[in-house]
Amino acid sequence: MAPTPSKSTKSSAKTVKKSAAKKAPAKKAPAKKSAAIKKPAPKKVAKPSAKAPVKKSKVLTPAQKKAAAAQVAREKVKVAAAAKAVRDRDLKAKAAERDKVAKDKAKAAVLAKAARDRDLKEKAAAREKAAKDKAKVAAAAKALRDKEIRAKALARDTETKRKARDKALAEAKRLKEIDNRKKAIEAERTRKLREVERRNFEELKRQAKREADELRRQEALDRKRHSTPYADDASFLEELRELLLAEHATASQQIAMSEASADEMLVDRERLEYDDEDGSGVGSDVARDQLKEMALRLRLKVDEIDVALTRVVDGSYGRCDECYERIPKDRLRYQVPAFTCAACRSIV
Repeated sequence: MAPTPSKSTKSSAKTVKKSAAKKAPAKKAPAKKSAAIKKPAPKKVAKPSAKAPVKKSKVLTPAQKKAAAAQVAREKVKVAAAAKAVRDRDLKAKAAERDKVAKDKAKAAVLAKAARDRDLKEKAAAREKAAKDKAKVAAAAKALRDKEIRAKALARDTETKRKARDKALAEAKRLKEIDNRKKAIEAERTRKLREVERRNFEELKRQAKREADELRRQEALDRKRHSTPYADDASFLEELRELLLAEHATASQQIAMSEASADEMLVDRERLEYDDEDGSGVGSDVARDQLKEMALRLRLKVDEIDVALTRVVDGSYGRCDECYERIPKDRLRYQVPAFTCAACRSIV
C-alpha cells in the first residue's frame, strides 16, 4: 500500500512552482529593455544621416562634411557606449537573476529533499504501522479461527455425548417400560390373589367378631340381670319402656330394609353376572357385607333393647354393667338402650 504524500510535501512543491513562475518573467525583462534601448540608437543616428542628403540646395564644405562625419562618429560612439552599458547592466542583472534562481533552486531542492525525507519517514512509519496492524489482524484472525475450531470440536463432542446419553436413556426407558409391564401384570395377579385372601380373612374375622360379640353380649346380659336401680320409680321406668319400644320399632324397620337391600344386591349379582376383572363384583360384595354388618349391629341393638325391656320389667334396668352404679336419668333418656355409665363407656 503506497503512502499518500503529506501536506508539507504538497506545500513545498507549490512554493517551488510559484517561485519558478515568478522568476521566469524576470529573466526576459532585461532582454526587452536592452532591445528597447538598442533600437532607438541607430534610428537617432540614422535620421540625421538620412535627412541630411535631402537638403540638396545647401552645399557643404569639406570642413563641414568632416565635422558632420566627426559628429556622426561621436554619436555612434555614444550610442555604442550606451548600448554596451545597457548590455553590461543586462548581463549583471541576468547574472544576479541566475544567482538568485540558483539559490532559490538550491533552497527548493533542500526543502524538497527535506519533504522527501519526511515523506519517506512518514511512509516508513505508515508501512511499519500497517505491518503491525496487519500482524495484529492476522493474530486476531488466527485466535478467532482457533477458538472456532475448539468450539466446533467441543460442540461435536457434546453432541456425541448427548446422542449417546439419549440413546442410553431411551434404552433404559424401554427396558423400564417392559419391566413395569411385567411388574404390573404380576402385581395384578398378586392383587387378585390377595383380594381373595383378604375377603376370606375378613369373613373369618367377621365371623370371629360376631362370635366374640355374641359371647360378650351373653355375658353382659348375664351381669345385667341382677340390678334394680330404679325399681322404686315406676313412672321413670314406664318412660324408659316407651323409649325402648320406639327404638326397637325403628331398629327392626332398619333391619328389614338392610336385609331387603342385601337380598336385592345378591339377586342383581346373580342376574347380571358381574365380571371380577373390573372389580364390580368386589364392590357389590363389600356393599352387601356392609349391609349385613349393619343388620347384625341392629339385631344386636334389638337384642339389647329386648334385654333392656326385660330389665325394665324386673326393675334392673339403669345399672352400669361395668361398675354396677346407677346410670343417670339423662343418659338413659339420651342413650337408648344404655348399659354403662359415661365414665365406663369412655374407658370401654
